Amino acid sequence: MYFDINPMPMRIKSFLCSALLLCFMDVFSCTNFMAGRDATVDGSTLISYAADSYSLYGSLTITPARDHKDGSKRKVYDWDTGKYLGEIPQVAHTYRVVGNMNEHQLTIGETTFTGREELQDTTGIIDYGSLIYIALERAKTAREAIKVMTNLVAKYGYNSTGESFTIADPNEIWLLELIGKGVGRKGAVWAAVRIPDNAVCAHANQARIRHIDFKAGKDHWLYSKDVVSFAREKGYYSGSDADFSFADAYCPLDFGGAYVCEARVWSFFRKLNDDMDRYLPYVMFQTKEPMPLWIVPDRKVSAQDFKEFMRDQYEGTPLDITQGLGAGPHHSKMRETPLSFKIGEQKYWYARPIATQQTGWSFVAQMRADAPKQVGGVFWFGVDDASCSVLVPFFSCCTTVPQCFAPDNGSLTEYSPTSAFWTFNRVANFAYFHRYDSVMNDIRKYQTTWDKHFNDYVADVYAKAEDMSMKKAQKKVSKEVAIMAEELHSFWSDFANFLLVKYLDGAVKRENNGVFLTTPQGMADSIQRPGVGAYWYPIIAPTEPGKE
Repeated sequence: MYFDINPMPMRIKSFLCSALLLCFMDVFSCTNFMAGRDATVDGSTLISYAADSYSLYGSLTITPARDHKDGSKRKVYDWDTGKYLGEIPQVAHTYRVVGNMNEHQLTIGETTFTGREELQDTTGIIDYGSLIYIALERAKTAREAIKVMTNLVAKYGYNSTGESFTIADPNEIWLLELIGKGVGRKGAVWAAVRIPDNAVCAHANQARIRHIDFKAGKDHWLYSKDVVSFAREKGYYSGSDADFSFADAYCPLDFGGAYVCEARVWSFFRKLNDDMDRYLPYVMFQTKEPMPLWIVPDRKVSAQDFKEFMRDQYEGTPLDITQGLGAGPHHSKMRETPLSFKIGEQKYWYARPIATQQTGWSFVAQMRADAPKQVGGVFWFGVDDASCSVLVPFFSCCTTVPQCFAPDNGSLTEYSPTSAFWTFNRVANFAYFHRYDSVMNDIRKYQTTWDKHFNDYVADVYAKAEDMSMKKAQKKVSKEVAIMAEELHSFWSDFANFLLVKYLDGAVKRENNGVFLTTPQGMADSIQRPGVGAYWYPIIAPTEPGKE
């Protein structure tokens, strides 16, 4: 059990060894998806987030609601480095935060687009990570959060580079894109757009807001007064307001932005709209016609769909990471970083899928306006590579973190057998470097089983919550979720051992529903040696010395 009752210094320790936001440290990192309430099967708003960084340890933090004395201060530390930035006045009351969802179901995710690096104000007090969690502590709705966030950077300065924020509550989803003004200029230039209720949207480390509708009301668009004039002042733009593009001015697209970032948005969109394949030349940086900011999907989506979208590796497209010589004989998704390399003067890039090995943690947030107040929304949380992970349903009423997800249980340099991060990494790394295609079939089988188990549990909680008091529901759900998380972790730990036995030394032992088949004498029954596949032998044959 872990409670984060003091934002600092405990929260710094938690962050540096746990699953908070470190996306800035690894270029082309995080991914966000979103769906409006009329685009979902149950009327909920949905957002997802993968926190991707090789410096990131996956765990969960719950911050209780608290009352604060007059004159209290909130210290601010940079979420990437732990560096002390300063302090700001604390508010009288802060809300409970479960991961990235607060007790009012407000949820915030992000991806770093960096943009024009000269616009970072290194003297500012507020960085992008602190901006998220301060807003979650102080705001009830997405619009309130935008106001909190933009007021904070205006008053205290913005210490990070360009950022896209997904800000959602049970009724609305907004995309806020924000970048500083450089040293000596407090504040930021920014634009925020409400995603239509019947649409889906995404961003992945590339600014996506282009043309701002300055004639639309505040129900649809919000922006800083100088969003265009500042670009003119800096020489980033010289045209009319009507033709202004936030993304083109503050984060011009290059090959990496298209092929590594926008491609992830494209892969999400194409699963929901048959017209999106025409944008393949754009993500290959062959044309300049950008994808739309959002699309209306051909079908309504569920939280389970969002889990599957986060497991995407471009399968079935020209960017499929499980194909090609780099994937090896067993079609492994593993491409060791960096994402690009040079041969002479020519630069080459690996495709960067949505599901990636360096994920610290990911979530799918399900915000429901009709959810019983006793339990609130669902914060689906998992660690490591989303393609190999299972998301556990934490409700916004939850007050405890199970040991397997606790921030003080292991770290990137300290293995812990009771840490879900290390256990899921054991399974994923076994898949990457062994018979990936076969091992992934085993992983998906049990993912499906656990996904169904958790989906059924959530439906049961919602069905019964109205019959319980808020205090009873909170205690009951917190306890049940913690037990289920530990059960999943125990199963996955046994699963890691099972895979070692099944695929030992490249041979495969036969099994039935997890039970290995044996002869009457207790020996392994008919060990198989499937080899590397007929298609791979012609590739390696010329390199082998023996030829009969």
